[in-house]
Amino acid sequence: MGFEHKPVLLEETVEYLKINPGGIYVDGTLGGGGHAEAVCRKLNGFGKYVGIDQDEAAILAATKRLAPFGNLVTIVRSNYEHMEYVLGTLGIKAVDGILLDLGVSSYQLDTLERGFSYKEDTVLDMRMDQRQAVTAKEIVNGFSEEELFRMIQDYGEDKFARNIAKHIVMAREQKEIRTTGELVEIIKAAIPAKVRMAGGHPAKKTFQAIRIELNRELEVLEDSLDGMIGLLKPGGRLCIITFHSLEDRIVKTSFRRNENPCTCPPGFPVCVCGKVSRGKVITKKPVLPTEGECSDNKRAKSAKLRVFERV
Repeated sequence: MGFEHKPVLLEETVEYLKINPGGIYVDGTLGGGGHAEAVCRKLNGFGKYVGIDQDEAAILAATKRLAPFGNLVTIVRSNYEHMEYVLGTLGIKAVDGILLDLGVSSYQLDTLERGFSYKEDTVLDMRMDQRQAVTAKEIVNGFSEEELFRMIQDYGEDKFARNIAKHIVMAREQKEIRTTGELVEIIKAAIPAKVRMAGGHPAKKTFQAIRIELNRELEVLEDSLDGMIGLLKPGGRLCIITFHSLEDRIVKTSFRRNENPCTCPPGFPVCVCGKVSRGKVITKKPVLPTEGECSDNKRAKSAKLRVFERV
């Protein structure tokens, strides 16, 4: 199966990046190269586009898609948490724009052997970087009941987290949990039938929680935002597309803190903490997909775009 992933909020993202034709742009989640292609079309011979992704399938697909742009594009297999190091190896100290399109790609969800989907019975994998040794199977079979509960509650925001964790531990005492199908049945047994009938797929939140934990998604995002803002040239923009409330909250909080970092008590007549604003939030409210885009691409429904501009 080819790497297919319809880029979400494409026109809006390219518009908010305010492309300088001779500028340097970085994509921390290159994927299939959909956003990258749109940006590269606006660059001239002096521009540069650096694409970073940890997924080998994404690297191969994007390399093919962006081949017409030749030396304009540099693609690196890495995690965006290493962006500063990657750019340093390329001799780049500051950039005009950075893009992150977070979450799991359509390709990863639809490729059964990647083990992201709860809709089919397949291996418990969920690694975004397949060079990583630990898989979802190790988490499901190795975490303590308390660790499972914490993970499902915090990252899945599932009110049945305690019962799901308990059922997982009970099931694995009988035999190792090896497939997504086995895990789905265990989760179903932990959720009251009335709730299962009313809501979405009962395993969705637990699978999200495992995926986030395994790939350190929120940790990497939280630890990387200040550094990425620091890489921007004055007037440079950081555009981030999130797909669930946990990611969006981290981005929103970080952008606000970088815009207004002052820690002085509200009553102080003048600032004495010495913390200076690093820029401004361009999107006071997140940019959402149009109804048309949501009907064309069901995975766009939960997308939110937030933008920060460096001073």
